Amino acid sequence: MSTFRFKALKETLNRTPIDFKENGKHSENFGINVFSENTMRQYLTKEAFKGVMSSMEHGTKIERKIADQVASSMKDWALSKGVTHYTHWFQPLTGGTAEKHDAFFEPIGGGNAVERFGGDALVQQEPDASSFPSGGIRNTFEARGYTAWDPTSPAFIYGTTLCIPTIFVAYTGEALDNKTPLLRALQAVDKHATAVAKYFDKNVRKVNASLGVEQEYFLIDKALVISRPDLLMTGRTLLGHGSAKGQQLDDHYFGSIPQRALNFMRELESECMKLGIPAKTRHNEVAPNQFELAPIYEEANLAVDHNSLMMDIMGKIASNHNLRVLLHEKPFAGINGSGKHNNWSLTTDTGVNLLGPGKTPMRNLQFLTFFINTIKAIREYEELMRAGVASASNDHRLGANEAPPAIISVFIGAQLTKVLNELEKVTDGKLSPQEKTDLKLNVVGKIPEILLDNTDRNRTSPFAFTGNKFEFRAVGSIANSAKPMTILNTIMAKTLKDFKIEVDKLIKEKDLKKDEAIFNVLREYIKQSKDILFEGNGYSAEWEEEAVKRGLSNNKTTPSAIKPIVSKKTIDLYKEMEVLSEVELRARHEIQLDEYSLRIQIEGRVLGDIAMNHIIPTAVNYQNKLIKNVRGLKDLFGKEFETIAKEQLDLIKKISEHISGITTKTNAMVEERKKANIMEDPEEKANAYCDNIRPYFDKIRYHCDKLELMVDDELWPLTKYREMLFTR
Repeated sequence: MSTFRFKALKETLNRTPIDFKENGKHSENFGINVFSENTMRQYLTKEAFKGVMSSMEHGTKIERKIADQVASSMKDWALSKGVTHYTHWFQPLTGGTAEKHDAFFEPIGGGNAVERFGGDALVQQEPDASSFPSGGIRNTFEARGYTAWDPTSPAFIYGTTLCIPTIFVAYTGEALDNKTPLLRALQAVDKHATAVAKYFDKNVRKVNASLGVEQEYFLIDKALVISRPDLLMTGRTLLGHGSAKGQQLDDHYFGSIPQRALNFMRELESECMKLGIPAKTRHNEVAPNQFELAPIYEEANLAVDHNSLMMDIMGKIASNHNLRVLLHEKPFAGINGSGKHNNWSLTTDTGVNLLGPGKTPMRNLQFLTFFINTIKAIREYEELMRAGVASASNDHRLGANEAPPAIISVFIGAQLTKVLNELEKVTDGKLSPQEKTDLKLNVVGKIPEILLDNTDRNRTSPFAFTGNKFEFRAVGSIANSAKPMTILNTIMAKTLKDFKIEVDKLIKEKDLKKDEAIFNVLREYIKQSKDILFEGNGYSAEWEEEAVKRGLSNNKTTPSAIKPIVSKKTIDLYKEMEVLSEVELRARHEIQLDEYSLRIQIEGRVLGDIAMNHIIPTAVNYQNKLIKNVRGLKDLFGKEFETIAKEQLDLIKKISEHISGITTKTNAMVEERKKANIMEDPEEKANAYCDNIRPYFDKIRYHCDKLELMVDDELWPLTKYREMLFTR
């Protein structure tokens, strides 16, 4: 066994689980490090509290004097908790989070200093934006960008730093982050969902998109991760033969949580509670050493912030336990990868879940209105939904028979399918008294209030109705949920806007009653959206064929999947909903293409390095041992040695064949990479990396993995799957 691998395994096996001591009940610690509404009541003046709450609830602008009061109170609260620095915490288009810490400390002359934090520092800062992706919105030499306070997401303390959630925009005003378009989309869906909700309840003043993000991840010993250059630099294993035992017994799923993992989870949950992240559920996932954490749903903007924050925290907490969190969608071949299931719904300020059936026909009609509009939105913009979850890493997962396919479809279950079929039969025009009665009592009136257990779940569906919400299952585990949630809320806003226009037109021009007009529009929406509904096996070849007939897209790679981002249809949509301009959309498209190329480039370089500098020398070393063995047998047995050493000779030959295969394929990959690197067009380059370079990965891996089974285990340089996945 290689020295490095031996040391890593020895270090891992000798570890004693670090027992985390919890301090108090979760309910007592919940939000103690958050500048929450309760905290603001204690620290802010009535005027300042009213100003902040008005901004949070109605989007009103916070006056300068109010900002000064808030900043002063926020500083006092933070200092009381031992905080020394503050930062504007934002989410640039890298997909992660960013922060620049500044001290409250400020010299005032005469050898004296004070702790200072004013409204200017709270509301806006000017971080260096030169190295963040901008997609051509600004030049590298133009470093100016602005972060601006988002009052709807409360400030929090992590370590000794006060973190203030902010948006991030260019000097010229374009969004350079994931939060800004999400906030715009949420504003749009609020406006148009509220207008439709008023059909059923005039008291509705606001509609919030709610979101619960289930986070899957792997936990691997830190020493073992460090022993794998591919895992360390790309987040996934680029080679490695599968373990004899993987997940085929399903014994890890919902099994007893290993002690080291449990200790990590306890500390993670404790930290989450302090930061107001409502972590609720933890369990083993399907693959070995794979786990899941699921919070209770929250307002969508806050849920996205909390998930981004939680991913940061996970890495820091894992280090405390000598572990490494893997958030890549496919860190190991042959076993399940990880996703991030986004559970989405719409709720009113009157406390009603618009995707939850009620006890009365009127409430059920409200449910059906938003339910069918959601299906219509997905059908109309299914390619854009697919684009929202596209990435080099998620390409390994989508369509791999372990996650939703790359084809976007909607699962609603047998009972609701029957309801929609009945609604489709609604008369076009005015309803007779008998038709109204039959419809409201026999169709709409019989929808049960709780649908959670009325249909089996379809894990192959990308977008499934699960009782009182839709679950978008195609989001990647490392992704920022702001991107798919921006798309979902934008297309929902557009669909609801069109729906209201059509209903009002029927009421005015056809002299229909409100319910009749709603039924007539819903009937047409059902007809227009039927081909997005699918109840069967999304993994099957038959579904791929059927999807083509239905006119659904099947974009399996990122370069093809993200093309709709800059289509006229998408540009018009975002412009109408005031979410993103054409400039901002084209910038995002270019950034995604560049990121895709760079990630495949890095993986190709790492794979080539490992194959040529680690695997081949090891194989040659072992081959030399075999040759020495064969020569000894020849000296000992003479002419008979060829029969006696037949297996050794065959093994020597096979090793040579695999060495040749690695060398030939790696050199060919490098040549293709050279061609791609001189391409100036981002789309052309991404396609080259996708079509001409990435296919070599599996070919090179094939030879490397075959050698892993042939070469003496004591010589093999890389930690093996069985050691990473089954070492506690």
